[in-house]
Amino acid sequence: MSEREQALEVLRDFLRDGDFEHEPAGESAYSITLPGERKLQVPVRLDVGAHALGVHAFVCRRPDEEHERVYRWLLERNLKMYGVAFALDRLGDIYLDGRLPLSSVTPTELDRLLGAVLTYADESFNTILELGFASSIRKEWEWRTSRGESTRNLEAFRGWLERDEEPPPG
Repeated sequence: MSEREQALEVLRDFLRDGDFEHEPAGESAYSITLPGERKLQVPVRLDVGAHALGVHAFVCRRPDEEHERVYRWLLERNLKMYGVAFALDRLGDIYLDGRLPLSSVTPTELDRLLGAVLTYADESFNTILELGFASSIRKEWEWRTSRGESTRNLEAFRGWLERDEEPPPG
């Protein structure tokens, strides 16, 4: 059995035995959904290539504003991360992306890698929103409060919204 076939078998067993919502995305790829708290769902694609397992996770669409500030914050975070790094696609959407050598594809390493993806996506999500979507969040807050609508989904931002100030720096 080739190293690639062995890695595919480990991945299939890991997904089957784990508690992951997943589906095939081709002969050697899987799409999975990780459940988060701040970011409710983290869509991830795992691709078994000729030499490496690729992991690609969508985090957030392109920020509406403060692009340089958002991207700088992401790059600074990259210095402290394991297994994946923040990346941008051609549209400016934010992803977590990484590669794992096929020889390192084990259930333990897959668990560690997916744990890192979930942690980084979830922990970063509100800061990315605060930095890159503050105007939209403020407009939504004002619209909801003026109509007596629920602001439950904006609770994470209540502090700076109620003080009518800019979001805190990341």
